[in-house]
Amino acid sequence: MAISAIYHHERCILRIDGPLTIYEAGVSKRRLVDELNLAPEIDVDLSGVAEFDTAGVQLLLMLKREAQRQQKPLRFHGHSKAVLQVIDLYNMAGVFGDPLLLSGEEAP
Repeated sequence: MAISAIYHHERCILRIDGPLTIYEAGVSKRRLVDELNLAPEIDVDLSGVAEFDTAGVQLLLMLKREAQRQQKPLRFHGHSKAVLQVIDLYNMAGVFGDPLLLSGEEAP
């Protein structure tokens, strides 16, 4: 799993590549929170997420709650098939509140 950050003015675009599962949860949480603390605004690109599980859902929910607490805009986009399948399984599309769009892929 790799998380890369690109800053464009005050907006940070985080791209997650590889698995976002329980095995990466500790490292992923630290990196995501560190970037949230630095950036006034964050977009999270989920198009590279190859595996996604309940721990991944919890990480994204934690990030969303923390962004709200800090009153910072946070958006998820480019949801991969793996992400969409888990969000659909748990019927959580409304919880995230972002449009669930695939980046250059067919819908599952």
